[in-house]
Amino acid sequence: MMNAFCKTLLASALATATLASANAAESLTVYGKLNVTAQSNDVADESETTIQSNASRLGAKGSFELSSSLEAFYTIEYEVDTGDDAKENFKARNQFVGLKGNFGAFSVGRNDTMLKQSQGKIDQFNDLSADLKNLFKGENRIEQTATYLTPTFNGFKVGVTYAAEAAKSQYAQDGFSVAAMYGDAKLKKSPIYASIAYDSDVKGYEVVRATVQGKIAGLKLGGMYQQQEETYSKTGEAVNGDSKTGYLFSAAYTIDAVVLKAQFQDMEDKGDSWSIGGDYKLGKPTKLFAFYSSRSYEGEENDDKFFGVGLEHKF
Repeated sequence: MMNAFCKTLLASALATATLASANAAESLTVYGKLNVTAQSNDVADESETTIQSNASRLGAKGSFELSSSLEAFYTIEYEVDTGDDAKENFKARNQFVGLKGNFGAFSVGRNDTMLKQSQGKIDQFNDLSADLKNLFKGENRIEQTATYLTPTFNGFKVGVTYAAEAAKSQYAQDGFSVAAMYGDAKLKKSPIYASIAYDSDVKGYEVVRATVQGKIAGLKLGGMYQQQEETYSKTGEAVNGDSKTGYLFSAAYTIDAVVLKAQFQDMEDKGDSWSIGGDYKLGKPTKLFAFYSSRSYEGEENDDKFFGVGLEHKF
C-alpha cells in the first residue's frame, strides 16, 4: 500500500511539475538522494558486515503564489531504506504545509524542531553511524507541530516550534522548541553561523544548545555546547533528572575535489566518540566517501567501531 502510494505521489509530482511550467505562479521540485555504505560494524563486542542505507530519501516540495505578498508552500518527504528486507520500506520524514509573506513563514504538520534545525551543518558525519544524535538529545522530528519563523533582520532570525501533546512522541505533554540564529547555515552567504536554542518538554527532555561554525578559505571549524535533562518518561510521568553537559567539535578542509573531516563529541555520564573521514566529489550531485568512527559508552568495556565506504547521489 505504501509503495503504491509513493509511486502515485511521484507520478503526480512529475505531472504537476510539467504543468507548472505553464503557470508561473506555481513551482514544484521532485528531489532526493541515495546514500549507501558498505560497512564493518563492531557493536557490543559483535562484528557484522552491512550494506546499509543512511537516510536515503525521496520528496516533493513546492510553492504557489497566492498574491503579490502571500505564498503557500509545502513539503512531502519519505525516507527510503535500501537495506530493509521489507518491500514496504518508506518511512515518513518532514511533511508540512504553510504560508509565507512579509510576516515570515508559518507551517503545520510533521517537521524538525527549531532546536534540530539550529545545528546547521556542524555535524560532519550527519546520518552516518557517528551522527550526533547518538549522544545528544534534541534531534527530534515531531509528527504534530506548528512552526513560525521570522523574516531575516541583518542576518538574524528567530523560530519557534509548538509540539502538540496529542503527538505520541510528546508523552502526553505540550512542548516548545525555540531558536535564534545568525548567518547562513551553509556558510555560502556569510563566513560564520551561530545559534542558540532551547527545548521545553520536547520528547521528554529539556535541552539548551549553542552552536557556532565558521569558514576561512577551505577550512570549516565548528563547536557545539549542550545541556540536557529528562523531564518526562514515555508513560507521561514527571522525571526529576539531573542536568548533563556535552560538547562537540568538528572540522572540514577542502582541497579541490577532496574534503577531509574530523569530529569529536562527548556527553557527561553517557560517553564520547571520535570520527575521521573524507569525501571525493565525482560531480556536483555525486560523491564517494569513507569514514571511521569509534564510540565509547560509560560502563561499557569495549568501544563500538564503524568503518564504511559509500556512494551518495543527489537528484
